[in-house]
Amino acid sequence: MAKPLVPTDARGARMFRVRLVEAAMPTGSRDPDILLAWLLDSMGLVRRKSDGFSVDDDQGALHRMMGLTFLAEPLRGWDAKSISDVSGLSQTGVHHQLVKLRESGLVSTQTDDRWHVYVLRGGSMSASMELISVQAKVILDQRLGALSEHVSESEERMVVPSEEEEYGFRIEVAEPRALIEDEDSLDALVRELGLNGERAKQGDGLSRKLLEELVGSGNAVSLLALSEKFGESRSRVQRSIERMRAAGIVERVPMLERLAQDIYAGLMRQSDARGEDWLMTRGGLGRVDQSVSKNLIAGVRKKSLDSDKVQEILKPVDIDVQRILLNTLGGRMPYGVRIAGKDGVAVREGVMRKAERTLRRMRTVAQRLDESLDDKEN
Repeated sequence: MAKPLVPTDARGARMFRVRLVEAAMPTGSRDPDILLAWLLDSMGLVRRKSDGFSVDDDQGALHRMMGLTFLAEPLRGWDAKSISDVSGLSQTGVHHQLVKLRESGLVSTQTDDRWHVYVLRGGSMSASMELISVQAKVILDQRLGALSEHVSESEERMVVPSEEEEYGFRIEVAEPRALIEDEDSLDALVRELGLNGERAKQGDGLSRKLLEELVGSGNAVSLLALSEKFGESRSRVQRSIERMRAAGIVERVPMLERLAQDIYAGLMRQSDARGEDWLMTRGGLGRVDQSVSKNLIAGVRKKSLDSDKVQEILKPVDIDVQRILLNTLGGRMPYGVRIAGKDGVAVREGVMRKAERTLRRMRTVAQRLDESLDDKEN
C-alpha cells in the first residue's frame, strides 16, 4: 500500500515548544492510562478538567493515539494513515496531534524521499522525557537570560519577605521564533514564555507593559495602581499578573508601607460609625499595649490623627498584631506584586529551580510508565 504524501506544512523539523505544568504526583499509581494522562497534562498537551488523574473525554484523542501507537510500538515508524487506522482519528486530526507531539519533543520524524514516518524519541517515554528535559532546560535558561537583562537591580525590592503561597508552576518553553510585525525582542519573550495567555489578540501589549513596569520598579506595586496606570480593568491586569506568578517571574508581597494608612482609615471610619467603646472592644484596640491604644483613641477624639502619626504610634507594635488590628477594623492587608528577585540572576535561578523540579517529576513518572508497560507485557 502506498504511503500518503506528507502535507506541505508538516515537512521539516518543528521548533521546540512545550508547556511545563506542575501537578501533584500520581503517587502509588501503576496504571499506564493514569500515568500517561498525567504526563500529557504536565506537558500542556491536554487540559485536565478535574483534580484527579482519570482520563477525561477531551483527553481521549491524544491519549488513545499515544497508547495505541507510540507506546505500543515506539520505533515502528508510524505514518499518518496507519495512525489514523489504528486510533480512529481522521488524518486531519492525526496531523493536528502530531504537530503538538513534534513541537513538544515527544515524537520525532524521519523522512524517506517524500514519505514521513514518526517514532517515539529515544524508543521509550523515559528516554524521550530525558531528551525533552535537557532541551527544555537549555532553552529556558537562555530565554531567562534574555529576560534578566531587563531586570533592574534593587536590594530595596526584596526587603519585605514574600508571602507567596504555594502556586502551581506553569511556563512555556519555546525557541525564539521570527519576530511578528511591530514586535521587539521583549514582546517576543513575553509571547514565548506564555505570559500573553492562549487567547491573546495580536497587538495586545498589556502583559509586556506590566512586565516592563515591574522589572524596572524597586518596590511592590498594587493591582489597582497598575490598572489605573495602563487604563485597563483590574480583572485583565490580574489575569496577566497571575500568569507571571505561575511562571515564577512575579510574586505577591504584603505592602507594609500602607498598613498604617489603612489602619488610620479604619479607625476614623469605625469611630464615626460605632464610637470609641467599640474601638476598644470589638475594634481590637484593647488587645494592643495600653499606651498605644490611649494615644490612638486620643488622636481619634481630637481628630488630630493622620497616617504618619498612626505609623509613629504603632512602631513598638509587632507587624502581625498590626495586621490583626486592621482586620478587626474591617480592613484587609494590602498586597502588591513585584519581580521575584533582587536582580535578573535571582529571577532566573528561581524560575529554573521550579522548572527543574517539574521536569524531575516528569522523568520519574515517565520511568514508572515504562516499567508498568513492561509489567503488562510480561
